[in-house]
Amino acid sequence: MVPERNPTVLVVDDNDMMRALLRGILRQEAYHVVGEARDGGTALSQTERLRPDVVCLDVVMPNTDGLETLRSIKAQWPETVVLMITANSDRDTVEAAITAGASGYVVKPFNAGRVLATLQRAVAHLRKPARGA
Repeated sequence: MVPERNPTVLVVDDNDMMRALLRGILRQEAYHVVGEARDGGTALSQTERLRPDVVCLDVVMPNTDGLETLRSIKAQWPETVVLMITANSDRDTVEAAITAGASGYVVKPFNAGRVLATLQRAVAHLRKPARGA
């Protein structure tokens, strides 16, 4: 099933190279990267301004961490798909992210295939027509 438009994505990571890597992977697969942020506060303001379909979110960031950012995004924009992409793989963090509403969790270092497959599963509902449409 083909989406009517390419999903929009906000990439959030405090590492410049990681943001560039994710941006490149996503653009090669026709995702539309609409913005980037290096911390949770900027991620929230970008999410409010840009209303992306998907937020790719790191856990460990300065100021506001990814789990707190995830909770805020899901509280304000519950329809936004959030994919955690992080080096933090401890069980408590993974469980906290999924409980808070993350649609997927990818552990760094990762390969492009893993990111894209996880993202594809996470955005599958965006491709379905809305009820009553």
